[in-house]
Amino acid sequence: MFDQKKVLEEFGIQAVNAGACTGPGGWSPVQGRSTFDAVNPSDETVTAKITGAVAQDFEEVMSVAVATQRRWRMTPAPRRGELVARIGALVERHLDSLAAIVSLDTGKSLMEAKGEVREVVDMATLAAGQSRMLYGFTQQSQRYKHRMYDQWLPLGVAAIISAYNFPAAVWAQNGFLAAIGGNTVVWKPSPKVPLTALAIQYLCNIAMKEMKCEGVFTLLIPDDNQVAEKLLADARVALVSFTGSSAVGRKVANIVGSQLGRRYMLECSGNNGCIVDETADLKLAARSITFGAVGTTGQRCTSTRRVIVHRSVVDQLLDLLKRSFAQIKVGDPREPDAVVGPLVDRAAVGHFEQAMLDVVSQGGKIAYGGKRMDRPGYYVEPTLVTDVKPEWRCVQHETFAPIVYVMPYDTLEEAIAIHNGVPQGLASGIHSTNLGNIELFLSAQGSDCGIAKVNMGTTGADIGAAFGGEKETGGGRTAGSDAWKGYMRRQSVCVNWGGESPWDSRVEL
Repeated sequence: MFDQKKVLEEFGIQAVNAGACTGPGGWSPVQGRSTFDAVNPSDETVTAKITGAVAQDFEEVMSVAVATQRRWRMTPAPRRGELVARIGALVERHLDSLAAIVSLDTGKSLMEAKGEVREVVDMATLAAGQSRMLYGFTQQSQRYKHRMYDQWLPLGVAAIISAYNFPAAVWAQNGFLAAIGGNTVVWKPSPKVPLTALAIQYLCNIAMKEMKCEGVFTLLIPDDNQVAEKLLADARVALVSFTGSSAVGRKVANIVGSQLGRRYMLECSGNNGCIVDETADLKLAARSITFGAVGTTGQRCTSTRRVIVHRSVVDQLLDLLKRSFAQIKVGDPREPDAVVGPLVDRAAVGHFEQAMLDVVSQGGKIAYGGKRMDRPGYYVEPTLVTDVKPEWRCVQHETFAPIVYVMPYDTLEEAIAIHNGVPQGLASGIHSTNLGNIELFLSAQGSDCGIAKVNMGTTGADIGAAFGGEKETGGGRTAGSDAWKGYMRRQSVCVNWGGESPWDSRVEL
């Protein structure tokens, strides 16, 4: 357990809090404004209240972001990296307390919340190092005494619209890369998890004031879609990075894409499959699938949703999964032995219950779990479902809950077809000791996802790799590898250093 009052005070979080911030001393007014509740999903209590940002706040945030970017773009990139590194150091100093805030917001266990906050620190380290390696490259010009090269330049203002499941990590994956690229960052978090955003902005304000670069990181928490959509329509926003459902992602793409020259980056739904072949280590597979399914209460975009098992081992694996699921303690994340917490809100519970009704109505079988737990908070049982068809809507649709659909297969080609036969394309996995099966899964005719894992769970992203997926997942990439390029504009440069022109013999001057 932790002292909730002390943790909130550590980040300046009060009973009523501003819903927008332009930097140190730039919090929006709270007097005379309507508020919305920050609800703890673990017990349905109100932790604090937030005054939703309004149109006037949006204009102030954008004015600061635009003006600051004109200076920030000329700041040497390594210096930009120093700001990111300083924020990372502050997050690390307050790691336990910030994890408690994430837990209060999302219902995650403290273990998982600490893992998410640690990812913020690691991402700061990666981005700070990357700030010294924003490489272009030299090319060979076809012209005599000319030099040609590519370089990467800032875009402008980057808007980050993040989902509720990873309120800190998604901001860091996007915001730190955007900042080292010379962009200013406007963050619009999910109003379901506002406290994490308030706490992180509090730390950003400290770092920005110390380094005299106020306005690089700003915050906007509207409780009104009309205000939120201003970020999508405003031409001053050069890039919108959106994390959330594919349905909303389409809207983002349509609005931002209607103005040529603006960019969007989408990280949307994932309906992740894992193939388990007849040679797999079934105990390893069961452990990996269990955490992949129930971690973060199944509210990860990389959560394992579908398990496609060779018919000869399906009964064995199902038995191991039941035994594994039975050992998972579901409870208040403030309890030290709780591994899995609640869903984020009442609506999420409703989606879980509807999925169970769909399963039963179509003839599927709930082999384990399947019920809401009778206690305060938004708790559901980790659930195994069998006797389903790959084309059923409940299997094709991503339900953000700890539900795993188990389906048998006979040939690996059939398994890959089932695996790829969904609209989403984020994370994928295979459990096997057969090199040929593994390599087929990793080949061009194998997994069609942006992430592929072998003998691992579908969850758990290494920040050194680019994170994102294909198809309805959206195609965006964040975090490591060369994902930083998505936050910058490319320019091809040619320099004539010879003092001569092809027109010298034709034009006398």
